[in-house]
Amino acid sequence: MAYIEPAPIKDKENPFDSMMSRFDVAAQLLGIDEPTYNVLKSPSKQIIVSLPVTMDSGVIRVFEGYRVIHSNILGPAKGGIRYDTHVNIDEVKALAAWMTWKCAVVDIPYGGAKGGIKCDPRKMSAGEIERLTRAYTMAMIEVFGPDKDIPAPDMGTSQREMAWLMDEYSKAHGTTITAVVTGKPTVLGGSLGRVDATGRGVMVSAFAAMEKLRINPFGATCAVQGFGNVGSVSARLLHERGVKVVAISDISGAYYNDKGIDIEKALAYRDKNNNSMEGYTEATLFTNDELLTLEVDVLVPAAKEDVITFDNVNKLKTKLIVEGANGPTSARADMIIQEKGIMAVPDILANAGGVTVSYFEWVQNRLGYKWGLDRVQRRSDRIMKDAFERVYLASKKYDTTLRIGAYVVAIDKVAQTLKFRGGY
Repeated sequence: MAYIEPAPIKDKENPFDSMMSRFDVAAQLLGIDEPTYNVLKSPSKQIIVSLPVTMDSGVIRVFEGYRVIHSNILGPAKGGIRYDTHVNIDEVKALAAWMTWKCAVVDIPYGGAKGGIKCDPRKMSAGEIERLTRAYTMAMIEVFGPDKDIPAPDMGTSQREMAWLMDEYSKAHGTTITAVVTGKPTVLGGSLGRVDATGRGVMVSAFAAMEKLRINPFGATCAVQGFGNVGSVSARLLHERGVKVVAISDISGAYYNDKGIDIEKALAYRDKNNNSMEGYTEATLFTNDELLTLEVDVLVPAAKEDVITFDNVNKLKTKLIVEGANGPTSARADMIIQEKGIMAVPDILANAGGVTVSYFEWVQNRLGYKWGLDRVQRRSDRIMKDAFERVYLASKKYDTTLRIGAYVVAIDKVAQTLKFRGGY
């Protein structure tokens, strides 16, 4: 196929370019033809809306909202909505594409989407956020739908906002439509196991990778950057299964104890301390950057994007990276991780437990029947293990990294589906 020579890989690059640098490598390995390549790289739909909202002061502010549907080749689009001051169309485009590959990797019948509103929810009252959420829902009323585009929570949003979205969408259609959104409260059709789902998927991926590397989990050491939902659940589940978690961190800093941190006690401290680890005395305080360079068997970056970069990648002393966050490793650092012989389970595989259980929530809503927690966890674990095995085999077949292996699995599935559908 005739590709344009890709631009040199930068360390802190446009997130869409970062995604495309990995996409291009996988597409070349698969020998994807140029028309298919052009269809797969291009977002299907990009929507930008203005959202006038009456603030508590009586002043009307206009917020900018986004929704990008990257693909609906495999099925209805799926992806979260984030409320953040830094939301922009390039970020949303990249995240929507990542959702396409994430759904394809775990073999669930969804395409990829993402949405966002440029705002600071920490400086807004609950009433202001509710009015903003309902305005966004109405602006997207023809976009969203249980058979078209199914949103979910993301950064700055939670089950509360998803309940408002479901209610507003349902009122506009004159009937309750729970399947339009996932990540809802369980009393409104949310699935059991959804809160822990992403962190649980990280744990399952870590154990699958440790088995390949012949690392004995009992006594293996682990550092987890980020102690929010994904990081704390990952740390707790790894700790419960015999892994010694020696370091955790949040925005207040990193906390290290070579004898291992009691994760249950750390969680209790965080919950009593306004959701912060600040002042925690059961471990030595140091920096988030230092946590990344600890000599541990497993490193779980579960905080934010671009934390493993060209500047610090040579200092890594781990055997295994399991990406709980989206995009924690820059494209430039990827190459050096490979040279150092470190196995890295990529974000589109490792943190796909969340979208897997979101899919289960949608299935339950469509069936009108609720599953028990055991069924949700058993099926989610199986899907994550099977996905890891497919990615591992692809990486061996093409003599490449797990990250490129994951893109190969995902792109191959979407490309084959497109050809059968006759997409162009």
